[in-house]
Amino acid sequence: MTLGVVIPCYRQERFLPRTLAALERALAPHAWTGVLVLAAGGSDVPAVGPHWTVLRGADARPLTPGAARNRGLAHAREPWVLFVDADVEIDPAWARRALEQVAAAEPALAGVWGRLEEWFVDGAHERPGRRDLYGVGEGDHDSPYLATLALYRAAALRAVGGYEPRLSSEEDFELGWRLRRHGFRLRCIAPLAGRHWSAPRPSWAELGRRWRTGLCFGQGQVLRLYLGRPGLAAHLRRQALYFGTLALWLAAIPAWALGGGSGLALWALAPLAVLAVMSARKRSAALALHSIATWSVNAAGMIVGFVRGGVPAPAATEGSW
Repeated sequence: MTLGVVIPCYRQERFLPRTLAALERALAPHAWTGVLVLAAGGSDVPAVGPHWTVLRGADARPLTPGAARNRGLAHAREPWVLFVDADVEIDPAWARRALEQVAAAEPALAGVWGRLEEWFVDGAHERPGRRDLYGVGEGDHDSPYLATLALYRAAALRAVGGYEPRLSSEEDFELGWRLRRHGFRLRCIAPLAGRHWSAPRPSWAELGRRWRTGLCFGQGQVLRLYLGRPGLAAHLRRQALYFGTLALWLAAIPAWALGGGSGLALWALAPLAVLAVMSARKRSAALALHSIATWSVNAAGMIVGFVRGGVPAPAATEGSW
């Protein structure tokens, strides 16, 4: 089976040499071609082999994750396309099973992914994070969406219009919803699919980066996009935690209006209770405080994204379907 590979680079290029080397090893038994999608003026990339085509954007601003993947897809002529983020190291055993056993044997399947381990690079040290980054589990089962490392049937993507390029985030879940609505199946399969590399997390620096790059705004952008359309309920449910966070902070307003300082003091018991519960769960008050801050920043980003709307869609790329 001939395979297309697309790597969208979205400010994580420092891990790209590891990603490229892992792909070369894992795909050695297969026929494949690759597309590397960079922003204009982005970081220099390592030397790549003859498998690769390197595309640079015309705009210095990075493409949204969905727009970058669509640009790579427009250049892929193979029946299956593997999307690999620039900070992911694919596992050869998973690649072999996905390509030789699952994708080739299930014609109704639109896409597969699998469990990702989280790994941190802290200076000269490497250490593991979460064993299951997305909480997908160990076995094979249907999945509502694919993310970060995703093997898609190209015809299925083109049938639903590809990724939504106007979203700064949430593009994976939104695409999964459209695929399933059109009757396509998505699967999560064993064994371990790969490792996801990053700077140590959780961190306050990462929280700031997500705001600066607009990754926090996708939750609101997708809600605005689906106003009055089928699918709104699914996206509202996905953002339930952030709506709850907004409700918690906004409750301070009527508490102050009705009870003044005493009302506000009574309201303050609610976030303190949340902090206490999270501290017990995480066994760390600092981690609990970071979790609440993350929810709050994402909730604020949801409002900003909803008010501003989606990022303007880029012009049609060459080779577009």
